[in-house]
Amino acid sequence: MHRPAPPLPATDPYLVPSTSLRSRAGRALWSVVWLMLFRTSPRPAFAWRAALLRLFGAQLGPNCHIYPAARVWAPWLLVCEDAVCIADEAVVYNPAGVHLGSHCVISQQAYLCGAGHDVDDPAFPMVSRHIEVGAYAWVAARATVCPGVQLGEGAVLALGAVATRALQPWGVYAGVPARWHRQRKRPHAS
Repeated sequence: MHRPAPPLPATDPYLVPSTSLRSRAGRALWSVVWLMLFRTSPRPAFAWRAALLRLFGAQLGPNCHIYPAARVWAPWLLVCEDAVCIADEAVVYNPAGVHLGSHCVISQQAYLCGAGHDVDDPAFPMVSRHIEVGAYAWVAARATVCPGVQLGEGAVLALGAVATRALQPWGVYAGVPARWHRQRKRPHAS
C-alpha cells in the first residue's frame, strides 16, 4: 500500500515565493484582464491593448503593435519605444524588466526569458536579469533570448536560435547557442 509523503516543513525553500505578494497580486489581476479583455480583443485593436498595458504600468511609445495572444508577465516592468511589435504567442517573461527599442520586432512564439534559477544553491532561488533589445532588432519566430542578454541595434536572432550572450549591432545570429552568421545591411539615413 502506497503511503503519501509526509508534509514538507514550512522552511522548505522550494515553497517560498520568488516574488513579493504585491507582484503576485498584480500578476493575478493582470492575468484576469489579459484573459477577459486583452486576449479576446480584435486583432487590429492595438490601441486598446496598449491602453490595457499602460493601465498596468507599461511604458509604451506611439504605434506599438502588440497582438492579442502575446504574453507579458509583468506589464509594469515593460518599456517599449515607438513602433515596437510583439507578435502572437510571443512571451515576455520580465521579472527584472525588458526594454524594447524603437521599431524592434518580437516574432511569433519568441521567448524573452528574464529569469532562471541558481542551480548551485540548495534553495534554488530565482535569479532575474534585465533584457534589452535594441532599435530595429528582430527576434525571429521561436527564438529565445536568455536572462541578461542584450541585442544591439539592428541585430537579428534567427528562427529558433538561442541568444546566451550579447549580440553585436547589425549582426545576424543563428543556431543554438546563437553564433554570428553575417553582417546585416544598415538602412540608409533619411
